[in-house]
Amino acid sequence: MSSEPIDLSRSGNDVGTIGDRVARYVFFACAFVTVATTVAIIAVLVEGAIDFFSAVSIVEYLTGTNWSPRAADDPSFGVLPLVWGTLMITVGAALIAVPVGTLTAIYLSEYASPRVRSVVKPVLEILAGIPTIVYGFFAISFITPILQGLGGRVPLLPEPGTFNAAAAAIVVGIMIIPMVSSISEDAMSSVPDSLRNAAYGLGATKFEVSTQVVLPASLSGIVAAYILAVSRAIGETMAVALAAGALPQLTRNPFEEIQTMTAYMVEIGTGDASVGSIGYQSLFAIGLTLFVMTFLMNIFSMWVRSRYREEYQ
Repeated sequence: MSSEPIDLSRSGNDVGTIGDRVARYVFFACAFVTVATTVAIIAVLVEGAIDFFSAVSIVEYLTGTNWSPRAADDPSFGVLPLVWGTLMITVGAALIAVPVGTLTAIYLSEYASPRVRSVVKPVLEILAGIPTIVYGFFAISFITPILQGLGGRVPLLPEPGTFNAAAAAIVVGIMIIPMVSSISEDAMSSVPDSLRNAAYGLGATKFEVSTQVVLPASLSGIVAAYILAVSRAIGETMAVALAAGALPQLTRNPFEEIQTMTAYMVEIGTGDASVGSIGYQSLFAIGLTLFVMTFLMNIFSMWVRSRYREEYQ
């Protein structure tokens, strides 16, 4: 009794082909959901912003210096105080996070032993896992009292109030240190040891290798870390809403109360602004402005990475 042999390779290929197709559709669905969500968010912001700008001049919005959309007598819609408050927090946080995060990354990459690195880096990552509202309470209960004590003792240093931009900037800077240090350390660790060994062979010290070889070679990744951290600082909400206050104003004094764009969105979103009112529609205009700012920074980050990226074989 004869029987035809079974082609196992063909059946296996068929199963593999079906599995590949299913995997392809699943991966495509995930990518489609991501893109569709982004497009939907942009569409919602643009649609709401169009309704807002149909009632408010875009010139007034971009150049006005007074933001009081809920004023009963004479509402004003100049976004500059909110943008200024956001930039104050962002710049202050960057002044703290960039040097501290970069020096931490250099230590972890070039100086720390594997045992120390295995302890220090996870501890830094814990900072990124703390809820942002906890940072806000930390700023009010710990950082602000220290600043108030210094204000009474250090000459020419004004005493801050309960809510101030300095405390918010400090706490946001602490918050984004893990992002700067972790991404920068990964970029430095990707630099091949052959570059280090060549520098050591020429008589360079560890400090010279760290600052003149490793740091320039990983510049694209480090700059990308800076921009991502700054983007995080721009979009920070709860810590800033608690620590900085809710007074939109143009001031150069970091110890005064200010308001950021995200803090205003929290105030209106949790307030009594009725849906369809001009105050409610201002949420979409602020959100679109914030989106454009972070989008431009991300584009700049991508350009820096492509422009200064080092490829090693």
